[in-house]
Amino acid sequence: MIDRLPSPLAGRRALAVVDGEHYPDVVRETLRALSCRVAGALLVGGTEKLRGAPDFGVPLLTGSLADAVSVCRADFVLDLSDEPVVGGPERMAYAAQAMACGVPYAGADFCFEPPRLAPFELPSLSIAGTGKRIGKTAVSGHTARLLAQRWNVVVVAMGRGGPAEPEVVITPPDLADLLELSRSGRHAASDYIEDAVFTGVTTVGARRCGGGFASAPFASNVAAAAEAAAKLSPDLVLFEGSGTVLPPVEARRRILVIGGGQDPDRVFGFLGAYRLLVSDLAVLTLADPRLDVRAMREAVRRIRDVPLIAVALRPRPVGDVSGRRVAFFTTAAPHVLPGMVDHLRAGYGARVVHATDALTDRNRLRSELADVEAELYLVELKAAAVDVVAEHAERRGVPVVFCDTEVAPLPGEPCLDRAVLALAAEALG
Repeated sequence: MIDRLPSPLAGRRALAVVDGEHYPDVVRETLRALSCRVAGALLVGGTEKLRGAPDFGVPLLTGSLADAVSVCRADFVLDLSDEPVVGGPERMAYAAQAMACGVPYAGADFCFEPPRLAPFELPSLSIAGTGKRIGKTAVSGHTARLLAQRWNVVVVAMGRGGPAEPEVVITPPDLADLLELSRSGRHAASDYIEDAVFTGVTTVGARRCGGGFASAPFASNVAAAAEAAAKLSPDLVLFEGSGTVLPPVEARRRILVIGGGQDPDRVFGFLGAYRLLVSDLAVLTLADPRLDVRAMREAVRRIRDVPLIAVALRPRPVGDVSGRRVAFFTTAAPHVLPGMVDHLRAGYGARVVHATDALTDRNRLRSELADVEAELYLVELKAAAVDVVAEHAERRGVPVVFCDTEVAPLPGEPCLDRAVLALAAEALG
């Protein structure tokens, strides 16, 4: 038999995933020929080739893959199964489970390794998302403000437009600062800047490039940003992910933000389940509180019995807009824009005369701005907020008010603040 084991796994302890569609003696001979130490086999299905209790030459285990990895003290999982018992979807689910245990998952022509995480000694939480524009930064901001009421908190936020070297922001920048930053060629609406403006908490900006199946960045300077945060002597550090990418540090507790309008198969397919398997709390964000999220709830339940709390996302101006003729600029999806406008009118007394989701499309945004007649611009601090909207406002002499996103509780849901504070206490403990 041929040993196809990747050389870094030679000599290490393995858990073998096997099925009953192979004759046990074929599996037994294969296991005997391997250059690793097989500590046990997990039978995952199939009966065609079995005659009674199979003998694979190693202890036969039952239960979940995570339990079997623990019992065997396995350094990696070796997949010797095949269709029809284990196909592509099942294999990716097993891979996500193995990686969540911190071990590689290898097979005939593949090897998935868990993301490499930088060690971090201080108490920490991480907040990551399952996509772009789902409210992850809003949940991070809400969490930072909540924790800062009790502890000295520093936020480390990475983004696709973050700084080349970690940048510490202690004093929240004002509009003039942001315009100056943008004119220097920098991204003045990066997540760490948004966090600083809306939370008042000290933030450290970082950048990343690329993202893998298991939500690891291809490159980032987050480890250096974590060192910069540690030098500030915080009680607690809050690491914020970017898009679908998890902060590449060993945070003590993890929160996953899931968009209520997302497709569960797209969120958790391939290795997407890994994000949920390593999280301690899931927050389901609803831009429209009437959204039917039963399918997403069920998808979460099938993967892991983790606490799940649904919240509403609502626009929250950080300045007075009452009675003003307002032009509102957002990155939200078009179908939720009417509800946002209604909330601004009913909750803040804004006279919204123009509302657009064009903040991510600079050409369309410039075209719309040419015809906008408003006495105030209300704009989310994202995308083209500074380099297009704020610049246009300054030329016209129109005041700008930034718009944060409020994370609001929903009737019947558990208390998000209580759950977050409990995680923070665990991290500190």
